[in-house]
Amino acid sequence: MQSHEIDYKIIGHDVQLVEVGLDPGETVIAEAGAMLYMEDGIDFSSKMGDGSNPGAGLFDKLLAAGSRVITGESLFLTHFTNQGWGKKNVAFAAPYPGTIIPIDLAQMGGRIIVQRDAFLCAALGTKISITFNKRLGAGFFGGEGFILQQLQGDGKAFVHAGGTVIERTLNNEILRVDTGCIVGFEPTIDYSIQQAGGLRSMIFGGEGLFLATLRGTGKVWLQSMPIRKLISQLSTSGPNSRKEARGGLLNDLFEG
Repeated sequence: MQSHEIDYKIIGHDVQLVEVGLDPGETVIAEAGAMLYMEDGIDFSSKMGDGSNPGAGLFDKLLAAGSRVITGESLFLTHFTNQGWGKKNVAFAAPYPGTIIPIDLAQMGGRIIVQRDAFLCAALGTKISITFNKRLGAGFFGGEGFILQQLQGDGKAFVHAGGTVIERTLNNEILRVDTGCIVGFEPTIDYSIQQAGGLRSMIFGGEGLFLATLRGTGKVWLQSMPIRKLISQLSTSGPNSRKEARGGLLNDLFEG
C-alpha cells in the first residue's frame, strides 16, 4: 500500500511536538494517547493493526496486535482521518522530554529499525512490525532486549528520542555506544554487544559492563538521555540524590 502524503511541522525545542497537516481523506496513525490536539473535521478510531494491509483478515490483525503487546505497546493504534473540507491539523506529543525525528522512509530504502518505544506516528500505509535481534549477547545486555521495531513503507514516519539527537552516517566504520542510547539505524548496520574494556574499567569506569557496537555503512540515530537514565537521575536512590544530600549538609553548615 502506498503511504499517504502528509505535511508536517516540528514545534518546540526541548519538549517537541509534531503537527501533521492532512488533506481531505488522508490518515495518520499514532500510538494510543499521543494526540495533543486536533482541528474540527478530523475523526479518529482505534484499530488493531496499522492499516497497511486493508485486505488483512482477523487472524492477521490479531497477530499484528499480539506483536505490539510483546513490544510493550498498546494493543491498538489510533487512526486520525480528515473527514472535513480543506487541510486540517492534528498534533502529537512524545511521552517524555526529547526530540522528534522525521524520517522519510522512501529515502531510507523503505525500512529502518528503531527501539521498541521510539515510534510516535506515521502516514497511513506504514507497516509497523517487530524484528528479533539475532545476537544472543545483544538481546541480553543491549538495553533494547531481543525485540526491536521495524518501520516499512514509502511515506513519512516520526520517532521520538530522549534529550538531544545525534545523527551519524557510518561509512564502513565502527561506533561504540552506551547501551540504550540507540534510537534507530538502517538495516545495513550490524548491531552487537561487546565487553566494556578490562575488569577494572567494567567495575569502576562508570560506563556499564557492556557497550553497543554499530558496524557498517548507513545512518544511525542516537539519544543523549534515554528514559531509563532520566528515571535513574530523578529517583530518590539515584546519583543526584547523593548530590542533594551533600548540598543540603553544606547548606546547613553555612546557614548554621
